[in-house]
Amino acid sequence: MFKYISVLILLLVGCKSSKMETLSTKEWNIIWEDNFDKDKVLDHSKWTKIKRNKADWGNYMTDYEGCFEIKNGNLHLKGIQKPDHINDTVPYLTGGVETKGKFSFQYGKIEIKAKLDSGKGVWPAIWMLADQPKYGKYPRNGEIDIMEHLNYENKIYQTVHSYYTLVLKEKENPPYYSTTEVNTENFNVYGLEWYPDKLVFTLNGKKTFEYPRLDNVDKTQWPFDQPFYLMIDMQIEGSWVGEADPKDLPVEMIIDWVKVYQ
Repeated sequence: MFKYISVLILLLVGCKSSKMETLSTKEWNIIWEDNFDKDKVLDHSKWTKIKRNKADWGNYMTDYEGCFEIKNGNLHLKGIQKPDHINDTVPYLTGGVETKGKFSFQYGKIEIKAKLDSGKGVWPAIWMLADQPKYGKYPRNGEIDIMEHLNYENKIYQTVHSYYTLVLKEKENPPYYSTTEVNTENFNVYGLEWYPDKLVFTLNGKKTFEYPRLDNVDKTQWPFDQPFYLMIDMQIEGSWVGEADPKDLPVEMIIDWVKVYQ
């Protein structure tokens, strides 16, 4: 009898260990990507140029060709001084792209290899928004900021926004953002692993910050149970980053590739 129980225990432990190993060594499969190496033009089946909007970050967004360039297998998103002010008096123009209406996903891993210019009032960002208003108007559907960089800082911000953090001001249960040192003069891989119970932020494949789904808190803490789309933009100015210095322009964010896995 004792021998039978011992064998049963060993079998159960073995099954559990095998399952844990399978989960921890799971191979990710690419479901969507762009390497920007096939043509010298933007693939409009995947991307849309972000237009100007009333958001704090969107004052200078444009589809002006001078803010976009694909060369040597890289996408260059630029921030420039506006060439003329005849019909439009804004001082700057900035380039950005999004997958809204063309690609969104729920759960998985996303990585973006990019190099960032620095400058006063310069604010490159890689982030995600919900594809549909499942829970109502912003910020009820949440926002995932994979990477934001400000001015000349030697760090990036990785942040989660929602009704829970912005309206209810629940920013410590759990902590809603983290910063990580980075050399922006080099290409770095900015990433996110998205699970049903947590968001795991990464830099060059290493975990930097984790935002967990909590029980026994307001349900608005976790709107991340729906498809999100991707936005990549070279932003200039805003209440957070401050005013730009024209002497620092032009600037650009160079994107080598974007990959989404599940």
